[in-house]
Amino acid sequence: MVARFVGLLEGPQTLGRGPVFWGGFVALLVFLLSLPMWVEAFTVNNIAYFFTWVFMALGLSLIWGYTGILSFGQTAFFGLAGYCYGVITINLGSAYGMTFGALLAALVITGAVAALLGYFMFYGGIRDVFVGIVTLSVTLVFETFMAQTAGPEWAIGEARLNGFNGMSGMPPLTIPWLGGDDIYLEGPPLYWFMVVLTVVVYLAMRMLVNSRFGNVLVAIRENPLRAEMLGYDIRRYQLVVFVIGAVLAALSGVLYTSWGTYITPSTMGLTASALPIIWVAAGGRKDLTATVVATVFLVWLSQILAVKGSQYALVLMGAILLVAVMLAPEGFVVMLARRIGRLRPGGRADIASPRDRAAD
Repeated sequence: MVARFVGLLEGPQTLGRGPVFWGGFVALLVFLLSLPMWVEAFTVNNIAYFFTWVFMALGLSLIWGYTGILSFGQTAFFGLAGYCYGVITINLGSAYGMTFGALLAALVITGAVAALLGYFMFYGGIRDVFVGIVTLSVTLVFETFMAQTAGPEWAIGEARLNGFNGMSGMPPLTIPWLGGDDIYLEGPPLYWFMVVLTVVVYLAMRMLVNSRFGNVLVAIRENPLRAEMLGYDIRRYQLVVFVIGAVLAALSGVLYTSWGTYITPSTMGLTASALPIIWVAAGGRKDLTATVVATVFLVWLSQILAVKGSQYALVLMGAILLVAVMLAPEGFVVMLARRIGRLRPGGRADIASPRDRAAD
């Protein structure tokens, strides 16, 4: 059982293996968990914000990198879940852990919407670039609709949608505690929750893509026709992956809404829908670790540049995507990891690509 667990964590579909990688992983985790002890609260809250986007990027890596489906719908699911969380919590409050019930409800609703959309796409014969066109259209329609809900008639119970200004005033995530006092996940508690959740989702995703299911996804990405001829119902696999990716995007949406206690239609705009594509492409869309590293770094970089003007961040993100496509199509993080693996004596197998390991 232990050997199978380790085998899934270090399978052929992910970079990073051996004591060096996992030793560094544990050291980084200890560092992150101890960060609130010696860093000011503002910085801790900012780092928690960076982690809110990781789940959406991991979902896109699974959809696009491992299965070969380019989707612009991640931000639509992100926004849908954020609004669902806001509507539920504003109407029902945060007592007795109701916010976690709202989180689960937002994930279920988003997953159901993604399943419906995915069913019509994949079982309707939509493939390749047309999936990207459909998902982008859905995202833009959703953003346009939510931006038009400014009037007082656009309310669900006590929750006003507020059009382009978005919803605000929803409570953060809370944990019921003895004595009737809830623990609000704000500041360090929210940061620790984000770090632990990121680690759990990351490890679970590694096990998924290195399992038999993940191997089928890679087969579909490389040659859908051949995978279908081998007896796999590729439409079912594509639908399942699309739903998983949507639920991960929904998780990001709820965490973002809880972190800032607001959500606006701009989180589903054309610019917003392109950013996850840039993060995943720049890091390495075919690897989860590269996706996490690139997402956190680029979100941090965007925030630094946004102080001087949002246009600077957007121009840089576009330039990064252009350079990645031309010079590092597998991603900068993946390219760097492989070069380090070739240079480090006796350590190539720790971070080498599946093709390199097969050659060994």
